[in-house]
Amino acid sequence: MADRPGNGGPEDGTKYGWLYGAKGGQEPPPDATRAIPRQQRPSQRPQHERPREDATRVMPTQQPPPGRAPRSPAPAPAPGPRPTRGGGGSRLRRPRFWLRLVPLVLALWLVYTLAVPFFAWRSTDKVAFAPDGDRPGDQPGTTYLMVGSDSRKGLTKEERKRFSTGNPSSELTDTIMLLHTGDGPDVLLSIPRDSVVDMPGHGESKINSAYSRGGAKLLVETIENATGIRIDEYVEIGLGGVAGVVDSVGGIEVCPKKAIKDKLAGLDIAKGCQEIDGTEALAYSRSRKQSALGDLDRVQRQREVVAAVGKKVLSPWTVVNPVRWWRLNNAVPGFFGFGEDTSTLDAGRWALAMTKVGGKDGRTCTMPVTDGSANTWDRDRAEPIFQAFIEDRTDDITDAQCTASGLPGRR
Repeated sequence: MADRPGNGGPEDGTKYGWLYGAKGGQEPPPDATRAIPRQQRPSQRPQHERPREDATRVMPTQQPPPGRAPRSPAPAPAPGPRPTRGGGGSRLRRPRFWLRLVPLVLALWLVYTLAVPFFAWRSTDKVAFAPDGDRPGDQPGTTYLMVGSDSRKGLTKEERKRFSTGNPSSELTDTIMLLHTGDGPDVLLSIPRDSVVDMPGHGESKINSAYSRGGAKLLVETIENATGIRIDEYVEIGLGGVAGVVDSVGGIEVCPKKAIKDKLAGLDIAKGCQEIDGTEALAYSRSRKQSALGDLDRVQRQREVVAAVGKKVLSPWTVVNPVRWWRLNNAVPGFFGFGEDTSTLDAGRWALAMTKVGGKDGRTCTMPVTDGSANTWDRDRAEPIFQAFIEDRTDDITDAQCTASGLPGRR
């Protein structure tokens, strides 16, 4: 409504009198309500007082009450993780991925480690070794007969030449060992190949000829009759088996006490500790012509090779390395034969025992022989060893009975 006189506008005295308690043009009393000037609309202001349309308006600042410190501005929130490609959060999920992957890899490795020996076992030759007729009764512990045959079975013409094997039709037993495991120390006893014994059906003969005359059964029967020890398990190793196993574990270390050069065995080795491959290991374990004690020196080198192989097989790297583990197990078929009743568990126990004989948990001996002849057993020292095998009391074997060469007084 327009402010006109008579209608209560500022020019109307009666309006002031009614609203502010004053009459006419008199000043309002002190307690009267103050009149608030009416703010003009922008359109009613003079042109020079109107704000520009594009001007920035300034908001009034509110002062804090007296005595109160000004409020600090609130800190800005920390920036969150920036999303990445692929849906975001991949960095957070990465540890979970590895936690799932590691058990899976370990499980696959364990399956592989157990499956490879079973796979190789299916191709291994089984040998009927138990003789007919009377045999020694069951005895505590386990006694293995280990035979290293010079059979050329499975070798090519080139391999026979490389191994210096000579006669391709020969089937003699160059290596004969008895391994006993039980409550006492494991004991590996070498029997010289030229030992003269009573052979059933053939009279007194060299023990290594039993294999060629009657195979494993006649050899087992001859040893059981001569010692009274029951043979529980049988392991046969061909010529190529030694070379294959040594190569599969990456070679072995041997320590010959003197240089040996044997053309017949294909051996030329210097004195002192050194690494050798499978071909050299085979020649080292076969050589005997250049040794003063002949076969008695050779059986010591054979046990040295066996102990060195066992040390390598026992190495964690052999099992952890899948390539080496595959090569080791696949060196067995074709060159190794086991008794027909031997299980994979029995074979595993034999392999484990072979790793101990060269260490503190085992000992190695050569069959006691007399000073007069390396082919004649010294029964006074040999019988206690036989009895220790029979009764599983290998702790009772003395150093005088168990010597490296088999000769009395020599370690």
